[in-house]
Amino acid sequence: MGSSSLTSQQLQIVLRIILVYQFCNAVMSQCRILRCNSQFVSATSHLDDSLNEDFCIALRSYSWCTQRTAWFCRGDLIYHSAVQGIEDLMIQHNCSKDGKVSLPRPHVPADNQDNLHLPDTCKYEMSFYFKQRQKPTYLYCGIFGNLHIRTFYNDFQTCRVQGAWPVIDNNYLTLQLTNAPIALHHNISAISKVTAIFKNSKECIDQKVYQAEMGNVPAAFVDGSVNGGLRNGANSLVIKKMLSAGYVEIQASYIGTTLIVRQVGQHLSIAILMPEEVASSHTEDQDLQLCLTGCPFIERLPWTTHLHNAQRAKAKCKEGLLVEDNYFESCVFDILVTGNPNISLAAFKAVEDAKILYPDKDLLHVFRNCWPGRPIPSCLPLLVSVLWVLFCNNIFFF
Repeated sequence: MGSSSLTSQQLQIVLRIILVYQFCNAVMSQCRILRCNSQFVSATSHLDDSLNEDFCIALRSYSWCTQRTAWFCRGDLIYHSAVQGIEDLMIQHNCSKDGKVSLPRPHVPADNQDNLHLPDTCKYEMSFYFKQRQKPTYLYCGIFGNLHIRTFYNDFQTCRVQGAWPVIDNNYLTLQLTNAPIALHHNISAISKVTAIFKNSKECIDQKVYQAEMGNVPAAFVDGSVNGGLRNGANSLVIKKMLSAGYVEIQASYIGTTLIVRQVGQHLSIAILMPEEVASSHTEDQDLQLCLTGCPFIERLPWTTHLHNAQRAKAKCKEGLLVEDNYFESCVFDILVTGNPNISLAAFKAVEDAKILYPDKDLLHVFRNCWPGRPIPSCLPLLVSVLWVLFCNNIFFF
């Protein structure tokens, strides 16, 4: 007898598929191969062919870094390419796998005394090009609404994180959000406070702290200044109020970074553009960063709500969002869980900020699918095989 209901056995199979996918997604989000790559490039950018032993030390350090993140990077094509590349370079340079290993050194062009001859040590992009002969790779992160995060690697998450959370925490910038609950029955929150600490840079700026709260988004640092202080490179950190656009913009050219802070309705939003090299300059203890890996898995919210008003919410969101991407779905989610159609403005402004800062306009829109964020090829064969078993045993319930 045909039935559309699930048997106990079928339900167990479905739950296992979901758990395998969620586990793989959580594991892959912790892969740190890009940081290993960045550290290797930084360690070898000043070496020439005569310094073979130093190059071997850097290679062993590179290998050590990949080994530490190996478990989290299974199935990541970038990781496996790096491992193969290390083996090839070891052979080419006749490097022993055993020997001295140097820990990665933090790299800041403005603080490096060896870089004083550069055209302008307080202009990151010029300094980077002078050494690398190419432009830096930039990463974008945006946080808005209740509470949606687009990470540096284009994972789009909705999180319930409440209280103070680190957004960025590296050698040059600490950015923290304080989130306040706005709808307890849906367990959602929004940004109520933003704190940014631009750390001391010897040649360029004094340490500066910026704070914004609901109803107070100032165009000045907490000490009342609008630049990096009294040093020669003070204007490599400036803060501006964009009156016509309704936001504050902090330009930190000494680290190639731009931060946008704005108030939208009853909460704040942020958007930030940062070089990958700067974003990667953190220790293992600084791994919890919303822009880097998103919120912890246990803090993530599924996009499931009561949909009886979905059509009205979609119509409202279409007033400002022509593409039905993750920004559009975030807009619909916020309206449904708050009952406030005016909250659609958060998604509208988030798209505006992305248009201002996102480095590749062709990749501005992110769409939700079964593989959010970076691909997870290691999970695919397992899921395909499980679905094949279901098919062969006629266990279908659609």
